[in-house]
Amino acid sequence: MIAARIAVYPGSFDPVTYAHLDIAARASRLFDRVILGVFDQPKKQLLFTTEERMALLREAIADMPRVEAQTYNALTVDFAHAMGAIALVRGLRTVSDFEIEYNMAQLNQTLDADVEVVVLMASRRYAHISSSAVREIAGLGRDPVEFVPPHIVTALRQKFAQRGSGTQG
Repeated sequence: MIAARIAVYPGSFDPVTYAHLDIAARASRLFDRVILGVFDQPKKQLLFTTEERMALLREAIADMPRVEAQTYNALTVDFAHAMGAIALVRGLRTVSDFEIEYNMAQLNQTLDADVEVVVLMASRRYAHISSSAVREIAGLGRDPVEFVPPHIVTALRQKFAQRGSGTQG
């Protein structure tokens, strides 16, 4: 019996965008199973809690049978190893992304040479989309309907309405 080829696609997914979903769908054609690893302690200010990001992500990938989401709070290569992954999947949008991803790939290869890094170029249709841009657009009162699934638009509206009313979330 041949072992399943598993890949981990790590990120904060705050929130998940059509660009993320495109990379996940394309990776699922290359691997038997793709695990979206939701890092729950990134060094950046998050809009959504880990639980909210997981719920939003799971709804977004509901129609992707070979894609799943799990949280982790270890080194990414250690999480990948624990999941039995043979590869980390990363998406590239810009030249500046390349430099960051190249450095991370070198570091990850040093930590665990058994886990390959597979880079997928962003589809032209989604190359301009980032979670930070989506958060900024939504925070300034516009619905980023072109960039995220409808349930994410709703969640963004609710999150910014809570913040506007002084409620933390």
